[in-house]
Amino acid sequence: MTTSFRSPAGAATLFSADQKIRLGRLDALRSSRTIFLGRNVRGLHSVPPSSSSSSSIQAVSTPAKPETAKTTKRSKVEIIKEKSNFIRYPLNEELLTEAPNVNESAVQLIKFHGSYQQYNREERGGRSYSFMLRTKNPSGKVPNQLYLTMDDLADEFGIGTLRLTTRQTFQLHGVVKQNLKTVMSSIIKNMGSTLGACGDLNRNVLAPAAPYVKKDYLFAQETADNIAALLSPQSGFYYDMWVDGEQFLTAEPPEVVKARNDNSHGTNFVDSPEPIYGTQFLPRKFKIAVTVPTDNSVDLLTNDIGVVVVSDENGEPQGFNIYVGGGMGRTHRMESTFARIAEPLGYVPKEDILYAVKAIVVTQREHGRRDDRKYSRMKYLISSWGIEKFRDVVEQYYGKKFESSRDLPEWEFKSYLGWHEQGDGAWFCGLHVDSGRVGGQMKKTLREVIEKYKLDVRITPNQNIVLCDIKSEWKRSITTVLAQAGLLQPEFVDPLNQTAMACPAFPLCPLAITEAERGIPSILKRVRAMFEKVGLEYDESVVVRVTGCPNGCARPYMAEVGLVGDGPNSYQVWLGGTPNQTQIARAFMDKVKIHDFEKVFEPLFYNWKIGRQSKESFGEYTTRMGFEKLKELINAYEGSPQ
Repeated sequence: MTTSFRSPAGAATLFSADQKIRLGRLDALRSSRTIFLGRNVRGLHSVPPSSSSSSSIQAVSTPAKPETAKTTKRSKVEIIKEKSNFIRYPLNEELLTEAPNVNESAVQLIKFHGSYQQYNREERGGRSYSFMLRTKNPSGKVPNQLYLTMDDLADEFGIGTLRLTTRQTFQLHGVVKQNLKTVMSSIIKNMGSTLGACGDLNRNVLAPAAPYVKKDYLFAQETADNIAALLSPQSGFYYDMWVDGEQFLTAEPPEVVKARNDNSHGTNFVDSPEPIYGTQFLPRKFKIAVTVPTDNSVDLLTNDIGVVVVSDENGEPQGFNIYVGGGMGRTHRMESTFARIAEPLGYVPKEDILYAVKAIVVTQREHGRRDDRKYSRMKYLISSWGIEKFRDVVEQYYGKKFESSRDLPEWEFKSYLGWHEQGDGAWFCGLHVDSGRVGGQMKKTLREVIEKYKLDVRITPNQNIVLCDIKSEWKRSITTVLAQAGLLQPEFVDPLNQTAMACPAFPLCPLAITEAERGIPSILKRVRAMFEKVGLEYDESVVVRVTGCPNGCARPYMAEVGLVGDGPNSYQVWLGGTPNQTQIARAFMDKVKIHDFEKVFEPLFYNWKIGRQSKESFGEYTTRMGFEKLKELINAYEGSPQ
């Protein structure tokens, strides 16, 4: 094989949406100034040229760059990562100062450790800094010991609440800098981790939270665990920072170690402490979900990679369909940024899944944009290249051709609320938690139940909680105690609330433009009142999701009604998602003030009631009618007949 590589000064032309963007070849991975703990380049590996590209792709450890080479523009964060000695400096020094906050470089680095610096935006006369910590729980699994630890930490070092996230993790708000190491080390020593819950790397891997003892569910959750392990940082910066270098790791499956170390197709940085990530990690955050056919509890198509177990007629898992290119974040008034759903890449046998995922990650690592973070997610790379070229390049790193995707049945949203048999004689109980906020009497009662019965729990992608491994004789007493604390069975929870989601937004999120979590209770009550006014039944519902900014943490662009903050008490309205989260919504109206919601939505709900087709959801109705017609209906509406 001939070894060849692209000149650092080479360029590629990318097209993002309607915008033509000139992009230089990534130099961030090949700077001679990178701190590599004294290592020098030990090897160079390449892959054959792609038919869709005139140059091959390379992965190197510390390649030297000629001083005369043209330097590609890089974002400030790329330079911070390069100089950080694998996500250590200057965070390690900033944590030792008496200041309540850390500097801008450390703010970027602490994300990789699972934390964001925040301050209360509603306080006047100065900033009260604190840190939000986010755990990493593949498949949403939370051991009993870890849950009790998080509950204690919220009271002792946080704001007295725990938040269940849309990626099956905990968020702990309000931790001051001087307590960071105590809190982090407590999580690590009690079967938890925050490593990689934020930052430019693979985030928490989603999988169905239901603890079914079924081959496909168990295999999906095992695969999520293995992908999370494969893409976990290896250079030790996390443990150096929080537990003085002491390692708290369980033995990794041999197939994970083998896949990580394999460099037969030029995927790895040779002799680097980070064989997959190198010094620069990924251009932006990276999200993966694994599920089984029909179960779209994970919002599969919103992820960078979606993985679906494919089984034979006997229920034995055989392989995976893979989807790529989903992502929610966008920027208001910038049409070159957009939300996008994933599209099929192909099928791989089950023994190849780790190699296929690694190949996709490496393709994004090598070719994702690092000059402008607004365009750094993998969805922009796929939108500019097209799926065929993307598949060609991934196949070079994978070393094989993808097979055609297997046919799958229709997707359904599954909440897993209420009581369900696990399949091993035990039961699980799914509990609805509004916006994932666990506090007050609910928090106290949950702790009592989880501690008394020694239950493990799971967090769902819809911000709810599942209590696992419950014996039949415990069901009645547990149901009674939970109901007294407001944790009701699903038949007593408004259907609107069961599918609704909101991000935290004010007062702590620095990106929030308006309310989300604090505003959604009244929004849902007003939607229910409109339903009653126009004659819709109680058991009818629409999926409502609210975010305080366009970054889309609560995935509003998949909702039937998405409300995206675009000003004080103002929202951009998105319509057209579906109840099973398979169709992306579109922007319908801008700058809708919260006090004008009835003017917009009451006419739409009324006309949906009288004009829908059989079993047609609200999202499907708005898509079929078209936005111009919907606006005509709003303008012509004179009130529903009493």
